[in-house]
Amino acid sequence: MIKNDMLKSVLIANRGEIACRVISTARKMGIRTIAVYSDADAQALHVKQADEAWHLGGAAAADSYLRADKILAIAQQAGAESIHPGYGFLSENAEFVAACQAAGIAFIGPDTHAIEQMGSKSAAKIIMTDAGIPLVPGYHGDNQDPDFLQQQADSMGYPLLIKAVAGGGGKGMRVVENSAEFKTQLAGASREGKASFSNPDVLLERYLVQPRHVEVQVFCDRHGNGVYLGDRDCSAQRRHQKVIEEAPAPGLSDQLRKAMGEAAVSSAKAIQYVGAGTVEFLLDSDGSFFFMEMNTRLQVEHPVTEMVTGQDLVAWQLKVASGQQLPLQQADIKLQGHSCEARIYAEDPLQDFQPSTGTINYLQQPATSEHVRVDTGVIEGDAISPFYDPMIAKLIVFAEDREQALAKLDRSLADYHLQGISTNIDFLRRLATLDDFAKADLHTGIIEQHQDTLLVPASLDAATTLALTCLAQIPQAGNAGMRLGQASMLNLTANIGAEDLRINLQMSTSYTATVTQTDAEDQVINFTGQRNGNQLSLQLDGKTTYASFYQHGLELSLFTAAGKVQVNLKQAHVDDYAQGGAGTEGDIVAPMNGSLIACMVEANQQVQEGDALLVVEAMKMEHTIYAPSAGTVTEIYYQVGDLVAADAQLLHLEVEEA
Repeated sequence: MIKNDMLKSVLIANRGEIACRVISTARKMGIRTIAVYSDADAQALHVKQADEAWHLGGAAAADSYLRADKILAIAQQAGAESIHPGYGFLSENAEFVAACQAAGIAFIGPDTHAIEQMGSKSAAKIIMTDAGIPLVPGYHGDNQDPDFLQQQADSMGYPLLIKAVAGGGGKGMRVVENSAEFKTQLAGASREGKASFSNPDVLLERYLVQPRHVEVQVFCDRHGNGVYLGDRDCSAQRRHQKVIEEAPAPGLSDQLRKAMGEAAVSSAKAIQYVGAGTVEFLLDSDGSFFFMEMNTRLQVEHPVTEMVTGQDLVAWQLKVASGQQLPLQQADIKLQGHSCEARIYAEDPLQDFQPSTGTINYLQQPATSEHVRVDTGVIEGDAISPFYDPMIAKLIVFAEDREQALAKLDRSLADYHLQGISTNIDFLRRLATLDDFAKADLHTGIIEQHQDTLLVPASLDAATTLALTCLAQIPQAGNAGMRLGQASMLNLTANIGAEDLRINLQMSTSYTATVTQTDAEDQVINFTGQRNGNQLSLQLDGKTTYASFYQHGLELSLFTAAGKVQVNLKQAHVDDYAQGGAGTEGDIVAPMNGSLIACMVEANQQVQEGDALLVVEAMKMEHTIYAPSAGTVTEIYYQVGDLVAADAQLLHLEVEEA
């Protein structure tokens, strides 16, 4: 039944950045938002942003976000008129859609028959064949006998691709190079398909050498209208999963773009599709394109389409689900400029992209604007658990052309600073600035082809790293010891370049670092520099280097133009001989916020210049404070164990007159 009243409430059956994304648009439209959360997500950002939130179940997805029965029960209790599934989890689960419809709750997505038809890759191929959509040559039938499939493969030729019929995200997919390995690869794909999708059946396709992955955003309503909103190139992939997406797909002629768009709409209409969908094509080097699959949901990369069309696709979804017609017709949709999206994952590219878990101790995102957007589901202090997809954010940029968009993407990634877990940010920067990528020499194997260039750690020369490390350890209270023109000494041991270095740094108006390393002569490095908060400016050998840093305990992260450089400190100790600062002459003040961990003097005790007075600890570093001159301690204002603020008066020293 079609209605035209705008929905008044929506439950988001998802988590993370997509839940936050849906909440943002729904609230702008005056729609009440209802979040659900697992044990692991009790303090998650989407829970805080929604109008109300309901506990769903245990941390594992099987106990929470995949529990269709619990989600539906909460929707009924909360009075939700609709459910937005986001992507992943239950977004393409036909049984869940049917249950929503039976309960009188609008599912923001297609009907069950469309999901069922596109959910099976083999069934989808048959439907597309009947609709006249070009397909990659292959076998998509029901006969799954291994000997029969071997015959089909041998007649088709190699290389070829085995794909689980119900697969997705690269699961159940194998590239076969020759006949001898076919059955081994077949067994693996079938086994993975059964484990992941409860379906061991496969299909066979000709394997295109270096094809591009180009997809088209389609939208249909219940009034028979259907449009395409441009295309996207998603060729940059690792393990068949997208990394950087962009719109429009570069290098397509107007004729090819129109042909692909019209084919995508025909694909959607062939199954009476309603809502947002994406038709994915393989584009061969000769300009021929082939239907690959249709995703019956909103895509992760939908923001690049929003950037170049100026449309809010979630708003379109909510309007179509309310029974309204599409906001625009095909002739009204115009593409302007270029947009790129980088998926920021909690993973370590240097360890085969293994997921990384832990706590985000520090997070500084690039400044957002009309042309720089961050879609995220995390904030500083959040824990990244092993229970869900490792994508934590998407960085989307827009510019007048592709060259400017890629430059803006690189600059924005350089300003995305995160400490506590491993991320792929530096890898994304190398990919965005890769020559072949910049020249739009795109294909699905581009990352594998250039892995020797892309999969390398960020690095600076040892002297620059060492000098920045030293600057980051200087007490922020102003280099308190230098305010009276006297020097301080920093002693630290740091792991730089896989070697533990012992460093003695003399600090006054400039710095001299004496570096002791195993089986080598001491090295002396002279430099100048400034620290302002967590910002560093280094002058070394005639070159100025800017960086920022964050230190958690003895783990130091340097954020530089070359990327994030990690330094592990073993110990650090600052000796401050002169204090100056907040009080009058004789006032000894704290060089920084910290804890008073030792007091070597008592009231009325006489001291000599250079005698140790107090020790303040901050971030696991000890700062010894020495007497700037001879005198008598008259007052001690804090006890050992007390917290002290920067420039707080710690004791008073009655200075002896000369």
